[in-house]
Amino acid sequence: MTEIALLGSTGSIGTSTLEVLRQHSDRLQLRGIAAHRSWQQLAQQTQEFQPAIAVVGDETLRTEIDRTAFHPETEIRFGQEGIESLAADSEVDTVVSAIVGAAGLGGTWAAVEAGKRVAIANKETLVVAGPIVKALAEKTGAILLPVDSEHSALFQCLQAGRREELKRIILTASGGPFRGWKKDQLREVTPEMALDHPTWNMGPKITIDSATLMNKALEIIEAKWLFDLADSEIEVMIHPQSIVHSFVEFNDNSVLAQLSPPDMKLPIQYALTWPERWEGAAQAMDWTQMFSLEFHPPDHDAFPALQLGLETASRGGTAGAVLNAANEAAVQRFLDGSLRFDQIVLAIQDILKAHHFDPSPDLHELKKWDRWAREEMKKWN
Repeated sequence: MTEIALLGSTGSIGTSTLEVLRQHSDRLQLRGIAAHRSWQQLAQQTQEFQPAIAVVGDETLRTEIDRTAFHPETEIRFGQEGIESLAADSEVDTVVSAIVGAAGLGGTWAAVEAGKRVAIANKETLVVAGPIVKALAEKTGAILLPVDSEHSALFQCLQAGRREELKRIILTASGGPFRGWKKDQLREVTPEMALDHPTWNMGPKITIDSATLMNKALEIIEAKWLFDLADSEIEVMIHPQSIVHSFVEFNDNSVLAQLSPPDMKLPIQYALTWPERWEGAAQAMDWTQMFSLEFHPPDHDAFPALQLGLETASRGGTAGAVLNAANEAAVQRFLDGSLRFDQIVLAIQDILKAHHFDPSPDLHELKKWDRWAREEMKKWN
């Protein structure tokens, strides 16, 4: 049995991971789970899967939870220390890092430090600290496997050739709910409009990122560090159907793509079972039906997040941490009604320009700039 630790078990990636575990309960076992505040849902998950450990990330809930709601043989831990201890647990083989945002960095770091196989759904880990996370993995022997559908697609396609044969990667983007909109139209976007994604069912933060195309900016940065890419080796195409999850172009001009219906169970399962492929828990393509696939270049004027992502990936250093933190805070302000949709990227650009760039920060410095960027976003107007 492969023992799994699932960080972020109540989110969309977490619940999809549990579906994969149900499908393969003869080979995958849940050692531990962690969630931030949704302790009732976490408790229900312990009743079904009977993990040894459950972690409630929010320390303030220590005296509020009903311990009898959890499976009697599940140990309950709290806070960031509890998350990190689960990630480094000696019985754990694979850690699924699915806590949204920079909050997921601590658990991922602990897993990498312990030399685990880490299925990374938390793209912010590599956005904030890509170079030092990769360096740590090389030191400890940890294996980093992508769960994002786009990066999983790239990972799968890259196995058809050698790294030195790579010409470029092309990340695909659905375009979100405002595909085709012009810059002046985006001023009128409300949170309700932005949360209505045409393809994927995701949490509010990721859904807003998809609407601004900031999710693709973050994925550009993640891809750079995950696959050691040069700036010239990264491009983005809009693909509304979300069937082709990304392309790899090799130096002989051959282009390989990974196709599947938009179902996160496929990349999750592949990260858990690689290098093997098991019978799928995910939806299959229906080849009896006619369908078309559409591709077109992004509108950089209406969606400046993409260019910002490319620039941030090129700079490295503290830029990723500042961009990510500023974006998380900006999305929250938009959802709260204190920032317009079209101001999100503008505000992030201003905060990036104002920070004192460090090309070689350590983890402490990255956390400091993360806090600074959040405070600056609160004051931006």
